[in-house]
Amino acid sequence: MKTLFKYILPLVVIASLGSCAKDLDVTPYSEFAPGNVLTSESGIKSLLYSAYAQQQTQQNSRFVINNSEMCTDMAFNSGGAENGQLVQIINFTWDATLGTFQADIWAPNYRCIRDANGVIENIDNVNTTDANKKLYKAEARVLRAYSYATLYGFFGPVPLRTSTTQPGDLARATDQEMKDFIEKEITESVADLPDPGKEEAYGRFNKGVAYAILAKFYLNTKQWQKSADACQQIMNFNYYSTSQYPFKDLFRVENEGMTNKEMILVLQCKNEVGFGNWFMAGALPPGFKSTPQVPDFNYQSTMSNFATQYRLRTAFVNTMAANDNRRSLICSSYINNAGATVNILGGDNARSFKYWDNTTIGNNSGNDVPIYRYSDILLSRAEALNELSSTPPAECFTLINKIRTRAGLPDLTLNDAPDKKSFRDAIFRERGWEFISEGKRREDLIRQGTFISSAIARGVPAAQATTDKVLFPIPQSEIQANKLCEQNPGY
Repeated sequence: MKTLFKYILPLVVIASLGSCAKDLDVTPYSEFAPGNVLTSESGIKSLLYSAYAQQQTQQNSRFVINNSEMCTDMAFNSGGAENGQLVQIINFTWDATLGTFQADIWAPNYRCIRDANGVIENIDNVNTTDANKKLYKAEARVLRAYSYATLYGFFGPVPLRTSTTQPGDLARATDQEMKDFIEKEITESVADLPDPGKEEAYGRFNKGVAYAILAKFYLNTKQWQKSADACQQIMNFNYYSTSQYPFKDLFRVENEGMTNKEMILVLQCKNEVGFGNWFMAGALPPGFKSTPQVPDFNYQSTMSNFATQYRLRTAFVNTMAANDNRRSLICSSYINNAGATVNILGGDNARSFKYWDNTTIGNNSGNDVPIYRYSDILLSRAEALNELSSTPPAECFTLINKIRTRAGLPDLTLNDAPDKKSFRDAIFRERGWEFISEGKRREDLIRQGTFISSAIARGVPAAQATTDKVLFPIPQSEIQANKLCEQNPGY
């Protein structure tokens, strides 16, 4: 049964439970004395769960997607108040004052880091077993590393706050210091985490999660052999699978939780106010009643349909084969309230219905948003192995074809991709089709070296003036608060 994160946190322990959380079933504690809050097991667990709460609220479900896709060749937006912010992401006109950089990326990650630091600093004084101390510390260190990996992906190196006693003014780490820290935190902690499926509750970190964070961090920093090895560690568990569900059913609320062996780490959502996935409310076209592409979706008048419209770019959708099963979650035509059929494939107007939920209440769908899926691990290993070779080895084709088979596509062969460049292009296309509306397109374009050139090709004037916008700016509020934190070039 799915349950909800529950926190009643004491004193200086600040918990903020945001849009996506469930399944960590924790007994709430209503009273802690100032002297025992960080020495009792119940107190330290509350602080650890606060770190998890911040990790779960990083980038509200629609922001984790939109901030990483609206600036790419995949997604588009129009209408509504939200467009005032998203149009800056689309047009590369963002600056350091854009609110989403602070509210949805910077602040929740550093709150997670703050709480994780508190656990790490106090765990040795807690009255509990040595096994529990090792587990809680390992979880806190990996949570902290994950937050830093997320910040690094958006902003580059940031101040490394590893203690609650550090001064407010703190310089940014070097690039190598960031890489070394993230790697060390995870590699030294993974042995003390449980195997996948053995964690106390769904949502608690396990070895699979830790290796997935490492695998993707290594991939995005082009540490190919390390990425390939981390992916192999996950495969060696023989726990995760890409064959359990057809693609159209992977993201259904009914298939969530530990039983879904595709999902490694997700932003957990619940169709209740304060915990919902809001993406679908922005994906619905005006006057929507039904769509032949997703006939199982039973739209109700009580479901929200935002004025802002989350759209897919036509050129991107048209790269997909007509028989690709992943198109079953793309709405390209619909029946409106007047009974008329509206074709929306053209005009950058198709919609991603990956998160449809018949039990949606208002804005709030219950679909979890994937952060790491097993298919991502297989494709990451294939990409890394290709980069390590002069020609793609046979395993590259075995891995990518597991994904293509589920999509209903023919196997890719050496004749189709005979060299490193052609396989690199093939894996990039496959990742685009597989991870629509999962917030991976920006990092994939950056890794391919085409983030700026892709924007120029689709006629974004601001992208022609600079290459600095590969990174987002450090939020202006942080620059003002931390005198030693230097802004990224170009801002």
